[in-house]
Amino acid sequence: MFMGEYHHNIDDKGRLIIPSKFRDDLGDKFIVTRGLEECLFVYSIDEWNNIINKLKELPFTNKAARSFMRMFLSGATECELDKNGRVNISIPLTNYASLEKECVIIGVNDRLEIWSIDKFNNFFDQNIENFSDIAEELFNAC
Repeated sequence: MFMGEYHHNIDDKGRLIIPSKFRDDLGDKFIVTRGLEECLFVYSIDEWNNIINKLKELPFTNKAARSFMRMFLSGATECELDKNGRVNISIPLTNYASLEKECVIIGVNDRLEIWSIDKFNNFFDQNIENFSDIAEELFNAC
């Protein structure tokens, strides 16, 4: 399970350090793709295969399913860490997530998320006041 929050800078070549705490669980190769709320999702290969199996169950005749798969899968890239623990993130993905300098890497159970500092701070500020209400709604639904 991934959890925690880390701040690292992305360099001019699109390389970003993945925190050492996450590296073993992520594996030698992993997938980086477009996430929701304009961040990037990072999946281990095993978890990616679980996602793909769920996507295969979606009907291709459903317009929303087709749109989601196009956005989600067209950005997907198999990556690996260099000897310094950095991942090279493609230009389309850095543009999508507005990654320019300081990035926030968070563990979210089955995946990592990579955010620009500004987008993460905006997300946090918009949700902090409703945090307990969101928890109540989600846990009462179970």
